[in-house]
Amino acid sequence: MKLQGRQLALHAGRRWVGVLAVGALVAGCSAAGAGSDDAGSGDGDGSTPSASASASPTPATEVTMNVDDGARNVPVDTTLNVGATHGTITAVSAHYGKKASAKSSVSGDLTADGSAWAAKGLLEPGKRYTVTVSTRDDDGNTATVTRAFRTQALSLDQQAYASVSPMDGATVGVAMPIIVRFDIPVTRRAEVEKRLVVTSSANVEGTWSWMSDSEVHYRPKKYWPAGTKVKVHAGINSVRTAKGVWGQEDRDTSFTVTNRAVTTVVDVARHKATVRINGKVARVLPATTGKAGFQTRNGTKVIMEKYPVKRMDAATTGLSEDDPEYYNIEDVRYAMRVTNSGEFIHAAPWSVGSQGAANVSHGCTGLSTSNAEWLYSISHIGDPVKFVNSERKVLEPQNGWTDWNVSYAQFAKGSALS
Repeated sequence: MKLQGRQLALHAGRRWVGVLAVGALVAGCSAAGAGSDDAGSGDGDGSTPSASASASPTPATEVTMNVDDGARNVPVDTTLNVGATHGTITAVSAHYGKKASAKSSVSGDLTADGSAWAAKGLLEPGKRYTVTVSTRDDDGNTATVTRAFRTQALSLDQQAYASVSPMDGATVGVAMPIIVRFDIPVTRRAEVEKRLVVTSSANVEGTWSWMSDSEVHYRPKKYWPAGTKVKVHAGINSVRTAKGVWGQEDRDTSFTVTNRAVTTVVDVARHKATVRINGKVARVLPATTGKAGFQTRNGTKVIMEKYPVKRMDAATTGLSEDDPEYYNIEDVRYAMRVTNSGEFIHAAPWSVGSQGAANVSHGCTGLSTSNAEWLYSISHIGDPVKFVNSERKVLEPQNGWTDWNVSYAQFAKGSALS
């Protein structure tokens, strides 16, 4: 179930620009009416004239706001702004609901001279907001005014929810891409991408690239340095993501790149897998890969899933049960997925005699049980596995996490901001 009450983005071409003017105290006036809630009140009526007939009254502090008092259906991507003339703003409190809380309050920044205040975030849908502005006029008199408005209501079909991988707190391999998926397609890619922020302890260079309207990936120029800590902020709350659709809730996650960088190169022609840890060869494993008609694809792949035990049914690859090549093995051990189409690295005790000598599989990389267990134990989701010297040259785009199968320059072309 989607969460309700998220901030959402503004309809194209619609902005609330009504100006609210509120008069504060003038020199020598009484406090009566200083906190009036009537729009346009405090225009100086009832002020006490100066003792000197020749002196002009001090101008009242005028407070302006970019949302009219009492307004309804205010677009959720409105950035609330408050200004003041003939005086200064000393404080602004803005929140939805009856009481201010950490969740309902709108934080903002007041300029050094007190002339303006701007909200840091956007607005939540279907909420009644209260804004209280405290001022001090040029003679030092203080006043407080309160105004209210209501934002547009939105259905769940008007809200795009983003999921982020890796999950918060995960430890991943050095080739792990950051993946943001949307449950409603995004057509305003540039506006959304501006709100996707990645920071890392290693300050690595990286870029986003759109795989589709529903998915965008981030990868660094080179593999993540081992031990890097990464934070991701998807600040899409109330940003318009498509016509009639707005972002639903900001998302934040952080993850750590493993201290042990495991990279593997599978030489299809030579039937071996060379495993390096932090750049040094740890083991060279005899392997078997895909036979004729089922050749394993060349290219840099990334471990996407790990299973201590997995059923492997050839029907998932398109083979029917009456095909001579059909198989259905219920207990394949130490299986690690590297493509969407069904290529895994796994234990294959039935092919030990061919490992290191011939390719006899249906596309997977088969190892002895002990070797598969060892590789499984040191590997993380996000570890790269590069396949070379195969007759099947092409790894289809997005057949797995293929971000590293293209150059960084080519990958960067998929950015909406490039």
